[in-house]
Amino acid sequence: MPSYRSLFRTPEFTPLFLAAAAQTAASTMGGLALGTLVYRATGSPLLSALSMFGPALAQVVGATFLLSGSDRLPPRTALSAIAAVFAAGTAFQAVPGLPPGALLAVVLLSGLVAALGGGVRWGLLNEILTKDGYLPGRSLFNILNGLTQTAGFATGGLLLATISPRGCLLIAAALYLAAALTLRLGLTARPPRTTGRPSVAATWHTNAVLWSSRPRRLTYLGLWVPNGLVVGCESLYVSYAPESAGTLFACGAVGMLAGDVTVGRLLPPAVRAQLATPLLLLLAVPYLAFAARPPLAVAVVCVTVASVGFGASLVQQERLMSLTPDALSGHSLGLHSAGMLTMQGVSAAVAGSLAQVTSPATGMTVMAGASVAVTSGLALAGRTPARNRAVQADAEA
Repeated sequence: MPSYRSLFRTPEFTPLFLAAAAQTAASTMGGLALGTLVYRATGSPLLSALSMFGPALAQVVGATFLLSGSDRLPPRTALSAIAAVFAAGTAFQAVPGLPPGALLAVVLLSGLVAALGGGVRWGLLNEILTKDGYLPGRSLFNILNGLTQTAGFATGGLLLATISPRGCLLIAAALYLAAALTLRLGLTARPPRTTGRPSVAATWHTNAVLWSSRPRRLTYLGLWVPNGLVVGCESLYVSYAPESAGTLFACGAVGMLAGDVTVGRLLPPAVRAQLATPLLLLLAVPYLAFAARPPLAVAVVCVTVASVGFGASLVQQERLMSLTPDALSGHSLGLHSAGMLTMQGVSAAVAGSLAQVTSPATGMTVMAGASVAVTSGLALAGRTPARNRAVQADAEA
């Protein structure tokens, strides 16, 4: 397996990596600022959660209508244009006097564009790295995500204490613009991976092909649902601890970093392949402690330990790539990304609604319990075909 250091000697990896860092920093700082701005204006946990995680809700629309572009558009043009759109949208959110409805509309439109971006980025990563380089490459991107989220939420929290949320949004817009320039200048002009024009029909057809395989279906559901429900827990940090939400987000990013390093670099393949279900359970179980409404110190420990479980996604992505033809890699990874983010947005809406009528702690507990139940059900479903084959073999013998 290639080392992390060797990846940076691969042409185009470094600009793609640096642009992702800038975009992650922008999304964390901008999301925290927007969530704080909306919560101060409305006092609503639901609207605060939607403002931070609402872009994910639009992913289902993008996955339905736009995802065929993941393999049918030139990667450099698509990625730089998407980053520029995010820069413009984030700058618009900083305009004083905008009603919450207008802010949420921009959030949802940005999410629609993001659905295409995930497929293009991860398809390009799969293209520029060797076959055995994708897992360490994706692991390194996840580590980057954890580190940048830690820095972004910590910096965002400090900035919110000294400047206005709108000032933080303008900084985030500048970071998106820097990402667009890095992608435009740092990537080469590659042709699309698949011929043909992007279309709704092509998107639906490829989605149907990918969904037709039972092993891929179970893998997609494992990638989408359990961690999406836990992100619903995360969406309530602002309403659970309004003055310390940045600390909780930063600690969650540290736990995610630890999980990605362990799974991506320290575990041998034979061990790694067996850990998807245990890691998904680890992701949810610590949040059950929020039923007791723990103080901040205990909440920090729960969040950090739970977030190690996000390493399960690396195991599941490796399996997904082994089940997917190379020509559909961008679309397949885009469907994974869009479905995951859609579930995160749906979960944020559900969690916010629960918190609205009960409490943030109750909402987090319910979402965590649902994640445990789904993980257990998927693990049982994955064992059923193997058990049936064994029974059939015994009967034939």
